[in-house]
Parts: sequence; C-alpha cells; structure tokens
Amino acid sequence: MGTILQFVVLGLGLGAIYIGLGTGLLLVHRATGIINFAQGAMAMWGAFVFAQLRLDGTLVFPIGSIELERRPPVAVAALIGLATAFLLGLLVHYVIFRPVRHAPVLAQVVVSVAVMITLQALVVLRFGPNNIDVDSLIPEDSFTLLGADIPTRELIMAAIMVLLAAAVWAYLRFTRAGVATRAASENERAAVLMGFSPDRLAAVAQVVAIMLGTVAVMLGSSLTGLNADNYTLLVVPALAVLLVARMESIAIVVVAALLMGAFQSLINLLITKPFWPQWAQSGLDQVVPFAVVMVILFVQGKRLPSRGSLQTVRLPDVSIPKFKPIPAVIMLVVGVAALSFTQGTWRFGVTTSIIVMLLALSYVVLTGYLGQISLAQGAFAGAAGFCLSKVTTNWGIPFPISLILCALVATGLGMLVALPAFRIRGAQLAIVTIAAALAIERFVFNNYTLSPPEGNPIADATLFGLNLGVREGRDLARISFSVMVLVIAAILVWMFIRVASGDTGRAFLAVRANERAAASSGIDVRKTKLIGFAISAFIAGIAGCLIGFSRGQLSAESFSVFAGLQVLAVAYLGGITSVGGAIVAGVLGPLGIVYTLLRGVFDLGEYYALISGLGLIITALLNPVGIAGATREQVAWVRRKLSRSGPPPSTVPEAPAPKEPSRV
Repeated sequence: MGTILQFVVLGLGLGAIYIGLGTGLLLVHRATGIINFAQGAMAMWGAFVFAQLRLDGTLVFPIGSIELERRPPVAVAALIGLATAFLLGLLVHYVIFRPVRHAPVLAQVVVSVAVMITLQALVVLRFGPNNIDVDSLIPEDSFTLLGADIPTRELIMAAIMVLLAAAVWAYLRFTRAGVATRAASENERAAVLMGFSPDRLAAVAQVVAIMLGTVAVMLGSSLTGLNADNYTLLVVPALAVLLVARMESIAIVVVAALLMGAFQSLINLLITKPFWPQWAQSGLDQVVPFAVVMVILFVQGKRLPSRGSLQTVRLPDVSIPKFKPIPAVIMLVVGVAALSFTQGTWRFGVTTSIIVMLLALSYVVLTGYLGQISLAQGAFAGAAGFCLSKVTTNWGIPFPISLILCALVATGLGMLVALPAFRIRGAQLAIVTIAAALAIERFVFNNYTLSPPEGNPIADATLFGLNLGVREGRDLARISFSVMVLVIAAILVWMFIRVASGDTGRAFLAVRANERAAASSGIDVRKTKLIGFAISAFIAGIAGCLIGFSRGQLSAESFSVFAGLQVLAVAYLGGITSVGGAIVAGVLGPLGIVYTLLRGVFDLGEYYALISGLGLIITALLNPVGIAGATREQVAWVRRKLSRSGPPPSTVPEAPAPKEPSRV
C-alpha cells in the first residue's frame, strides 16, 4: 500500500504539468475559440531559457545570445524565463493567432501545429536535442507514511498549480475582464458592449496561458529534465484533460489532470510486476490519453461546446480532377528523366519526393476532399512499414503481395481511428488523431518487444526475378527501384483521379460542404467517412512501405509524430486540395529534392524543420490554397484576361471563354 501511495504522489508532479497546460488550453479556447496544439511547445521555451541561464549563464534568444558574467540566482533566472514567455505569448497572439480567430477550423489547427513545429525545431537548434538538467525551484524533502518515503516536492508542485488554476478561475468568475472573456466565448458583441476589446481579452488570455504553462514546465522539468520532443507532446494528455472538462470547467481540469498523472505513474509501477506481459511494458502510459479522448468523444462528442469549431468546415476551393493522357505522359517522362539523369544522393532525393507526394496525397483525400482533419497519417504509414518488416523477413511474403497486405493493415488502422469521426469533426477530430499517432509511436514503434532497438530489416523487393532493391554495391539509389516507385505512384494518382471525379468523390465533397445536407440527399455520411479514411490510410500505407524499401530497415524515428506533422506542413504548403499540391509537397518534403538541395548545396539541412514550420505559418495566414492553388488561380486569371482582350467582334468572331474547372 505504501508503494502505491508513493507512486500516486510521484504522479502528482506530472499532473501539475497537465494542470498548467490544460488550464491554459481552456483559457485560450474561451477567449479565442482556438484549440492551441502548440501549448506545450510555447510553455517550454521560457523553461529552456531558465535552464540554460542556470546551466552556464547564457541568455538565449531565437537569434543570438548573451553570456552573463555569472549564473543568476534561481529566482532571477525564473523571472527572466517568465519574461520571455510573456513576450512570446504577445508575439504569437498578435502575429499568428489573431489573424485566424475567425478563420476556418482547418486554418486554426494548421497554424497551431505550425507554431508547434517551429518552436520545437527552434528549441533543438538553440538548446540542442539532448536532455537538459533543470534546477528545482522547490527544496527536495520527504516524509514517511505507511512505510514508504513520500516526496514533498511533488505535493508542493501540485499545490502551487492548483492555486494558480484557482486564480485563473477567480479571474474568469469575479473580474469584469474575466466575465467579458466568458461573454465573448458565447457572443463577442456582449464583450464589446461591456467596453472590452475581444482582441485585447484574447491577448491577455494567451499571455496568462503561456506563463501558467511555463511555470508548470519549470516545476516539472526539475524531475525529469527538459527535452524538446517530450515537452512539446505533453499537450496531448493536456488535451485529453481539456475534453474531460468539456472545455469549460477549470475545477474538472485540475481533478482530471491529477488523476491522469497519478494513473500514468501507477502504470509505470504495474509494468515492473512479474505478472505484467512483456509486450505491454513500453509506451502504455501514452495509450491512456488516447483512450480517454476516445471515450469522452464517444460519450459526449456532440455535446462538447462548438466554440472554435464551425458547423461546416470551410476549406479552400477544390477543382474536380480529370485524367488527361497527354499531361500524364509528360509528367511520367519528366519523372523518368529526373531519375535517369541523377544518381546517388540526388536520385534518392527525387525518389523520396515521389514517396512523400503519396503521403501528401493521403492528406488531399482526407482533408482536402472529405474535410476531415487528421494528424495521424505518419502513424498509418509507419504501421504499414513496420508490418512490411515482419512479413518480408519473418514470413517471406513476396512483393507486391507484401506491399498490398501491409497497406491493408494501415487501412484497418485508419478505419479504427475513423470511428470518432462519426460523431465529431474539426479540431476535436484533430485531437483524436494526434493522440492516436502518439499512442502508436510510443506503444508500437518504440516497443522493443514489437520493434527491436537494432532496427527492423526489410527484404529487397523482387518481381519475376528482377531485383528492385534500392542499393547494390556503391549505388545508393538504383534506377530500377526508383522507376518502381514512380510506377506505383502513377497508379495511385490515377486511381485517386478516378475516385475523386466519380460518385464517391462527389459524395466526399458533399460531406465536406455540409453533412446534414449530404444526409438529406441520400448520402450515407458514416459510410462515406469510413471510405475516405480507408482510402487515405491505404495510400499512406503504400507510402510507408516504400519508405521501408528505400531505407532497408526502419526505426521509430522514421515515423515519429513530428515527421508526420512535417508532411502535413508541406501538404498544406503545396495545396491540400489537389494532386498538383501533393506533387509540390513531394518536392518540398522531408529528405526530398529541396531538402537535398538545402543540405548538399547550402549546408542548411538542420534548419529544414524550422523552415517548413515558418513556411506553413505564412501559407496558412496568407495563402490557404497553397502554391498549387495559387498557381491555378493565376492561370485562370490569365485565361480570363486573354479571353477579354481579343479583337473586336466586327473583325473576328469572338471565341468562347475557356471553361474553368468546376469548383466546390
């Protein structure tokens, strides 16, 4: 009993972090309607500044740094960290979140994900990828209870965060600004009539949220140290806590956060017991937030507040694709030429761009055409890739049967994740999918029982005796493998065009536009969503298998949550509603042509994640149709101008204006 109590108390330290992040998420949602997926990343910046000051007396800025003569005291370093958090909150609100307060849900989700990617990459660049030890703001002590040493630090941390959460509750409940913030969450005109600016209230909420999260991370990181990846993704359990509280009650956020932390700590105790199965000893604590999210959304999904999510998710215009043989042949010839006239690293970059194009195409299917926001495409691809290792090395299943079989495994996983989409959409669905992606990464990809630490080898593909392996001797990217990738990609693009231009594609667009109207016209909305998730996951699964063949073996880093979010970044940057956008995304994608150029020519490979994050922010704010969409609009504009500038009708009969692609 004493050991159980000890682990419960240890879990309160983690629960304290969840209180800070969850309360901040609730406050920002109340004030702006935005669910901020970057809450963890924003909160950790000030904590890293504090840790670095205490480590060697260096005050680190996003660009440049100042080396102080000596390390400042703990209290001074903490105040400086909070000051940087304050400035970051103002900057993010006025430059990034303010312009998208009334934007479609997709733009809000994409912007917050972009901030997450950018800050995570910036922290790695400025502070390094390794764990940083953090001085504790609370003295370490313990007392004996039921025969066990109970630490007091975790209890004090939890008490501090409970008091700060209570202060936020009092602000919302008893101050005029807080009441105006609550009013603005229902009707912004009410706040204006009270004499308050909704923008200013939102700025205050954003600053308070990031400072609250920074205090929580400063306190919590003294237990485990600071790591950019881990603290960025702590937003996932905090989002689960937010949903338990129905995005409304700070008291429930506090209770749920402490229970979540204690339960995760108890799981870490249980996995050490002899009766616990070995296959379930890794990453199970990260399955808990996903399970909580699934249960909450199934039980009360449609009763969750709709602030921050629209009844219909408006997205950029979609052009219904048509198969055109001549342009298709030209694209294939260009692809073959690009593969034939390159070699080594450059050919590998071109091949990887084709594979990333398929991953981006899975986003086009699901988000661009069906209107469902998914952050788990990388997990679907990874599931197929790891499955490929098993079926090719352990079972000896040949290509292409192994490819299709593993893609079907990803399809089944995608259909499972699709179940919450029957009840929800928008930002809430994004929460489900990122929780699923993290659970799959930690419980499957990082599980040494299922995925050995030495790697997951994949046998080379062969077809009718022809070796389609990626490497042979010094040849790092054999032309036969690259052509195989190109052919598979061409087949999938052709299949997508057939689906998108047929009845299924029209059903996708009807559901995307208005689910109730689609249902009233006889479309089975649930079936349509299930088909969309299945097709999207199948394409992602094929891409994951091709990544596996191109690497020869896989590790968890190949399909991390951040790798998947980077693909989302380039998919949105290229244009998430068209095949052309997916092609652009492939060119810009991780380890693709642009990455190879940045790394090989300009020696900027380490800045790729930062560049992609900043590019995604700019695109979401200024150009929601992406590069391909903007190009299409410019071509249409030129055609209209040319059609109007012909000779007068009295001289030459005016030709009819070219018909523009139908838009939805």
